[in-house]
Amino acid sequence: MTTDGIEAVFLTTHNWGKAAKFFQALGFNLEFETDHNSGQLRSGDGPYLFIAEVPASETPEAHVVLKVPDADAFRPEAIVDVMTPFQDTHWGTREMTVRDPDGRIWRLQAPAKAHK
Repeated sequence: MTTDGIEAVFLTTHNWGKAAKFFQALGFNLEFETDHNSGQLRSGDGPYLFIAEVPASETPEAHVVLKVPDADAFRPEAIVDVMTPFQDTHWGTREMTVRDPDGRIWRLQAPAKAHK
């Protein structure tokens, strides 16, 4: 199984309010806001934008998140450098990180496991 396109762009910021207003000025609509200075925005049917505020001591970053339909069925090729295998996140998905040949870190996101 392979990835299924871009799921999201994940950004960190030093000021959630200013960042949200910036992207809203560019045509993004706020889908939801959390109570810890983060939220999700979207423009059209494309990938969503998730922005999370971090302390001033951290450098703001941007990550492209690739969609994986089923984490249990995903088997990356041997040339893929897996940094962290799929793990449950506190926001209800499963996430894996891989490193490309130039050293960039990519996030892969899959739905959470269904609990039976």
